[in-house]
Amino acid sequence: MEEINWNDFEKVELRAGTILEVLDYPEARKPAYKVKVDFGELGIKMSSAQITALYTKEELIGRQIVGVVNFPKKQIGKFMSEFLITGFADENGDIVLTTLNGKVPNGSKMI
Repeated sequence: MEEINWNDFEKVELRAGTILEVLDYPEARKPAYKVKVDFGELGIKMSSAQITALYTKEELIGRQIVGVVNFPKKQIGKFMSEFLITGFADENGDIVLTTLNGKVPNGSKMI
C-alpha cells in the first residue's frame, strides 16, 4: 500500500448526499442502478452503482451516502457518471454502501 500525506487526502472531496431517485440500468455490463443524489450546494449528481445484490431501489430512496465528487465525469456505456458512490465489498463481493450513522446537511465534507 502506498502512503499518502495529509495534503493528498485533503484533495479528495468526500461529501454526504441524499439519494433522491434510483433507476434500473439494464445496459450495464454488471447489474447496476443509476442513482440521483442531492449534494446540497454542489447540486444534484448522477452515478451508477453496482449495488443491486444488497439493496432495492425503494430502500435506497432517502438514504444518505458518501460520494467522491471531484473526480472528472466518467462515461460508463451510454451514461455519464458525475461522482463515485463509495462502499466496501463483503465476503461475497457484493457492495455495501458507505452510509452515515446520523443525519448531516447534504454536501457536508468529510473532515
